[in-house]
Amino acid sequence: MSKLLTIVVPCYNSAAYMERCIESLLPGGDLVEILIVNDGSFDATGAVADRYADAYPGVVTAIHQVNGGHGAAINTGLGHASGRFIKIVDSDDWLDPDAYRRVLETLGGFAAAGTGVDVLVSNFVYEKVDKRKKTAVRYTNALPRNRVMGWDQVGRFRKSQYILMHSLIYRTDLLREVGLVLPEHSFYVDNLYAYAPLPAVRTLYYLDVDLYRYYIGRADQSVNEDVMISRVDQQLRINRAMMNHLRAVRADPSAPRALQRYMLHYINIVSMVSSMLLLRSGTPQSLAKKDTFWAEVRTQDPALYRRLRRTTLHQISNLPGRPGRGISVLAYKTAQRVIGFN
Repeated sequence: MSKLLTIVVPCYNSAAYMERCIESLLPGGDLVEILIVNDGSFDATGAVADRYADAYPGVVTAIHQVNGGHGAAINTGLGHASGRFIKIVDSDDWLDPDAYRRVLETLGGFAAAGTGVDVLVSNFVYEKVDKRKKTAVRYTNALPRNRVMGWDQVGRFRKSQYILMHSLIYRTDLLREVGLVLPEHSFYVDNLYAYAPLPAVRTLYYLDVDLYRYYIGRADQSVNEDVMISRVDQQLRINRAMMNHLRAVRADPSAPRALQRYMLHYINIVSMVSSMLLLRSGTPQSLAKKDTFWAEVRTQDPALYRRLRRTTLHQISNLPGRPGRGISVLAYKTAQRVIGFN
């Protein structure tokens, strides 16, 4: 592979803000390959991508495709990647320059030594426009710093804490070896990206730097709660796919216990979010979908159903009756304010 790191930038109608993202990636120089994937945009996204490709040949490549959604753009980027490692940076986000330099130095050290890791984990920061104090998500409580580790050295994550796509740099060939193909025309595939490859991960490295700046503030953003409620069927689709991956891991006697514990922890949070979105919608149809979802889990995997429903998160999100739903929503709003997530 000719590059140290491939960075894939999925873009859809991103012309108004994508330059900040791309400019933050350029300091990687010739060590980095930047693939801007224009996913069927109808604004000036394609022109901006071409302009950067012309200005930085050998570093920036513009790829244009028919619209297929976030997953399709990532699939395309993975198919074209020539870097030893790969990272996804959404077009409204950016990287911190000092942390970026540290990451490249660390990856370069692995390459020079002829060693490598399957995944490098770093921190991310919620750049939420209405919050003066930014919330950084770090993993010092669960991951030893600055050393190659296996799953047996991974500790326990806090209830609200999990490793998002923003925290991950995978070994590119690992994603190809597992045959990762994300669903097209679906939002929230970033959860699958951060989940499905984990059973193949044998070595991890945690670099405690605040690399990824996760912007939250656009009204049309997929993580805006009103938007998520309108797309709850896609959230449920991804939730079900994640459960299928978890079932396969739990059926494998050789799967590390810490891996199983973490994947159960992650699905617990995602399933709670699905329940709360359906509660927040509050329509009879949404409440029926919530009941159907949990009935499916109980039928397909009774043990998983029992494990999830007895956790504090799910007890809060499944209080009975209209008063119970009101308490659940209040608890969820409180968590949003305290933790800072959207």
